[in-house]
Amino acid sequence: MAVADFEKPEYYTNRELSWLDFNSRVLYEARDKSLPFLERLKFLSITSSNLDEFFMIRVASLKDMVHAKYNKKDIAGLTPSQQLEKIAKKAHELVHLQYTTYNRSLLPVLKQNKVEVVTEHEQLTPAQAEAADRYFEENVYPVLTPMAMDSSRPFPLIRNKTLNIGALISKKAEKEQEKDQVEFATVQVPSVLPRIIRLPDGEDGQKCVILLEEVIERNISRLFLNYDVVCAHPYRIMRNADLPIDEEDAADLLKEIQKQLKKRQWGEVIRLEIEDKMDPKLLKILKQEFDVKEDDIYRINGPLDLTFLMKLYGMEGMDEHRYKPYQPQPVPGMNDEEDIFTQIRRGDILLHHPYMTFDPVVQFVKQAAVDPDVLAIKQTLYRVSGHSPIVAALAQAAENGKQVSVLVELKARFDEENNIIWAKMLEKAGCHVIYGLLGLKTHSKITLVVRREEDGIRRYVHLGTGNYNDSTAKLYTDCGILTCSEPIGEDATAVFNMLSGYSEPKNWNRLVLAPLWLRDTFMRLIRRETEHARNHEPARIVAKMNSLCDKEIIAALYEASAAGVEIDLIIRGICCLKTGIPGVSETIHVRSIVGNFLEHARIFYFRNGGNEEFYMGSADWMPRNLDKRVEIMFPVEDPVLREKVRHILQVQLDDNVKAHILQPSGVYEKIDKRGKVLVNAQETFCEEAIVAAKTQAETVSSRVFIPLESEE
Repeated sequence: MAVADFEKPEYYTNRELSWLDFNSRVLYEARDKSLPFLERLKFLSITSSNLDEFFMIRVASLKDMVHAKYNKKDIAGLTPSQQLEKIAKKAHELVHLQYTTYNRSLLPVLKQNKVEVVTEHEQLTPAQAEAADRYFEENVYPVLTPMAMDSSRPFPLIRNKTLNIGALISKKAEKEQEKDQVEFATVQVPSVLPRIIRLPDGEDGQKCVILLEEVIERNISRLFLNYDVVCAHPYRIMRNADLPIDEEDAADLLKEIQKQLKKRQWGEVIRLEIEDKMDPKLLKILKQEFDVKEDDIYRINGPLDLTFLMKLYGMEGMDEHRYKPYQPQPVPGMNDEEDIFTQIRRGDILLHHPYMTFDPVVQFVKQAAVDPDVLAIKQTLYRVSGHSPIVAALAQAAENGKQVSVLVELKARFDEENNIIWAKMLEKAGCHVIYGLLGLKTHSKITLVVRREEDGIRRYVHLGTGNYNDSTAKLYTDCGILTCSEPIGEDATAVFNMLSGYSEPKNWNRLVLAPLWLRDTFMRLIRRETEHARNHEPARIVAKMNSLCDKEIIAALYEASAAGVEIDLIIRGICCLKTGIPGVSETIHVRSIVGNFLEHARIFYFRNGGNEEFYMGSADWMPRNLDKRVEIMFPVEDPVLREKVRHILQVQLDDNVKAHILQPSGVYEKIDKRGKVLVNAQETFCEEAIVAAKTQAETVSSRVFIPLESEE
């Protein structure tokens, strides 16, 4: 079969629809009655925040294409307008299922566990009503800014993602005919105040909470004293948040991004959420002012913006209804007594977060900052935490007189402002800061420490699949390696020379970079397996990643499958590949694991006729990662570490609890667990890490101290 046969649109799933399928898998966790009910609330909250970002970026991008009359079809043969039509249908179904889950499943379960979310302020007991009104008077009223619209006051700016209450008001008048003259007014629900307000307990010790917008709605007449409030309903908008940065004409990228960030508040409205019982007259005004079509209006049967559920998840005194927080364990073989450089010299160290602690990565930079023998530290930063110990250590290193070079990616979506703050701080401390590369996002995760030692200069390197973020390292599953391999050290130096000075070496040893030749390398590795299969040799590919939507890669996988290569794909999110197509993808199996941690690692295995190769890296199989970002893939060469990586992949392939399997129909289904030994990959890794740490602690404590000399 010719390669061209593998590129038919019917062999591919649209990227955006596949993402909505992923969010449905997250919603499945919220509907799973075997989970503690607070964990279910957490997953429902996640589906809501996921959907917000999807609309602000992906849907917004498609709308821009439609406005520009861009009609090029995607890999599934859909134009932007056709994609928007299908997205609207699927997204409305998803939102309906979200609120069905909230109203019919989670609210009753909360009530059974003595937690009541008051959905209508009219339901309050006298004592609760008094408490709510007092809270409004003392805390809310002074913060509110009601805004009216009339001939002298234009429609106010409604900010992206904010929750608002729209009202129709009429002047108090004796003449009956004047009461028909209504005006529009709106008030923003202040984000500086808690959205969940605790009320006096109900009967039988029932914990009662009410949402801030309900308290405001209850007291909204206080904001318009000379008016009658005809109706009041909450609403919320999503704006286009995709930054249109023209890097070619931007003399100063930092200033250009700061300017564009301000424009996010003015972006086109792409989604309007309203209470489903909103007065038609009020809706007509909103629809006209925001210029939204019917497909972009989401009528909500419940509270808008379910991300508030994350606050309920953290409610005190409810520990039995949550999973016990997992404490990342020490890395096997590492200890706090020796300096980290001595430990790395003994052999490469594999890190597997969050099962193993992220502390060695932080200590790597911290020790380098104060070590008198360290000459230079170089690092790429994509997303970091709010109080990053790594950034603080880099600043300290510069103040200690070391050469510190940091590439801060200003274009990291929704982290732009945070990264600008860090970049300025690092510059002030004396670091050399690079603001990314023209036309490319630097998404690679690499740190290089150059150290003077007795036998000369030695380079220590950390390479990872995840960000240098100590907070998300407790929530995202990622892998990394600490090494002082000379070939990798040489490559790491070349990477930073290329990033800072555009100088590319003629030869590379081990690291594979995008956008230079990572795509070609993947294609070569896949085609090599295809050739092995055609020669009747065992051939297998196992690839774990976040997303797969690159047409060239998928076509190569189809060709490999047609040749007989066994292919297992572990893909958390988007997957544009279809399984089970006769003669095309019969040997391809796709699974998505949605669990307590966010699957984020990228791991690749190629059988290679028995001469197996393992790789890890920062890139998914997506056009943006392979063609428009600086990414790094690195080999796992140490035999012991290779077996550990094999084990990680195998346990995920054995998972029959949290894995969803992609069917030939395009639907993801959970595995039938009847009669099977249950395997939950994330729980397995947690248990293994705890056992390894306990064994190591017992080994250390059992060591007998033998004096070097007799005291006699």
